[in-house]
Amino acid sequence: MPELPEVETTVRGLRPVLDGARVASVETRRGDLRRPFPVDLRQRMTGATITGLSRRAKYGLIGTDRGDTMIFHLGMSGRWRVDPAEVLPHDHLLIATEAGRHLALNDPRRFGSVDLWPTDALDAYPPFGAMGPEPLGPNLTAEHLLTALAGRKASIKLMLLDQRIVAGLGNIYVCEALFLSRISPKTAAGRISLPRLERLVVAIREVLLAAIEAGGSSLRDYARPDGELGYFSKQFAVYGREGEPCACGGKVKRYSEGGRSTFWCPKCQR
Repeated sequence: MPELPEVETTVRGLRPVLDGARVASVETRRGDLRRPFPVDLRQRMTGATITGLSRRAKYGLIGTDRGDTMIFHLGMSGRWRVDPAEVLPHDHLLIATEAGRHLALNDPRRFGSVDLWPTDALDAYPPFGAMGPEPLGPNLTAEHLLTALAGRKASIKLMLLDQRIVAGLGNIYVCEALFLSRISPKTAAGRISLPRLERLVVAIREVLLAAIEAGGSSLRDYARPDGELGYFSKQFAVYGREGEPCACGGKVKRYSEGGRSTFWCPKCQR
């Protein structure tokens, strides 16, 4: 599944094509993805000028001068293709600009989504209502985590995946951040001290920024809008490396929790 760095990379890839552009046409090639496309998507987007692109958690935001924001989620395998040579069977949404650029939202598994929402009421968009702070924003602090995790007996791994604690963190980068901060993923969240949470916040930012710089992960079929695969997965310290040696001399192990695989080094993560 595309995680936060992949969505951030996607938004950055779309920006040179869409920012300031006027939409010439919109075509939906099926009625739905995970849920139906907005029935008036074509009417509200055609002729609109794109005023900016941004991201909230794992959602991409495309603002327009009509007071609407198109909100997209890439689901399990979605990606935007820029100026495709041909329309593929799983290109479910096509957008053309007056400058002659073309975009195709490709989603073979159709777990993604596209919505339109009033720009001045984005905080009321249902998935955003209960979200915690952005992991790359100023509101994610050790003090925030200390308060949010107080008394919680669930593992720190599961708590970091809770979007109400931190918005947008996914399984891959939580494993990597916990390794970088030398915290065991099995540790009860409410037992982690402020100094260790400070290390964790730094690690979360370092891991996400490194992944964005590398262009995202190339796990499965994720690709940037320019068609290039990311390569951060080549830098994983623990994720997907069960049985391989850790830099500390230990061995990476894996266990399953909450339906997800967790990778860690028992020797250096305490």
